[in-house]
Amino acid sequence: MKLTVTTWNINSVRLRIDLVAKFIKSARPDILCLQETKCPDDKFPLKRFKRLGYEHVALNGQKGYHGVVVLSRLPFERFDVQLFCGKSDCRHISAVFGERAGFRDPITVHNFYVPAGGDLPDPDLNPKFAHKLAFLDEMRDCAVIRPQKSERAILVGDLNVAPLEHDVWSHKQMVRVVSHTPIECEKLTMARKSGDWVDSMRELTPEPAKLYTWWSYRSPDWATADRGRRLDHIWTSPMLADRVSSIVVARNYRGAARPSDHVPVTAAIEV
Repeated sequence: MKLTVTTWNINSVRLRIDLVAKFIKSARPDILCLQETKCPDDKFPLKRFKRLGYEHVALNGQKGYHGVVVLSRLPFERFDVQLFCGKSDCRHISAVFGERAGFRDPITVHNFYVPAGGDLPDPDLNPKFAHKLAFLDEMRDCAVIRPQKSERAILVGDLNVAPLEHDVWSHKQMVRVVSHTPIECEKLTMARKSGDWVDSMRELTPEPAKLYTWWSYRSPDWATADRGRRLDHIWTSPMLADRVSSIVVARNYRGAARPSDHVPVTAAIEV
């Protein structure tokens, strides 16, 4: 059985619902994980998604900022929310898929939106950057998101760090820019390794190939300049690592009318 999982920072689900619908009709992922929904749970466009075939929804949203959701064509057994840094700022949700979805062995899907960190890479002068570093430390230490040896798990989301040299358009010019500073890269890598997570995107597209999922709104001609970053990630537990058959970065959605600055990334996993 093939399971398809998409992650996408949509930068306001209500503003871009038509763009999401266009993607859904084309790609039809089994599970769609959105970040930065910017929508309280009681205002989420549930009816529209149900018409599109996504009847199973796990929400963690708030007005105006952040927010994550797992939308699924498959029923899940339960969902859970973890808080980080003592804040209820809607940056994590997970769902467990089991017998109701047709799986003999359950699969846990974690959806994350890591803080962006602001513009100044100094935790003493920039509280947003200090929050980001603390969040990454808690990801590293959080036992709940650390899969057991026999557990089948997937972690996706806008992790807001481009950890490798070829995850940015210029390592030399980006090394002092928030999202690619050495301390962020080290902390994200430590968080991944603490759970034995596998960076599935880089397993299928190893360096030195460039790999981007985000292009700034500040670039007037983003496609020509191609100054991207890989901020969106798909990690798998060791039990699923060798079952990822493909990962597709839908770059064309960055060129849509009123786009998000992120694009959808879809993994196909043989389960």
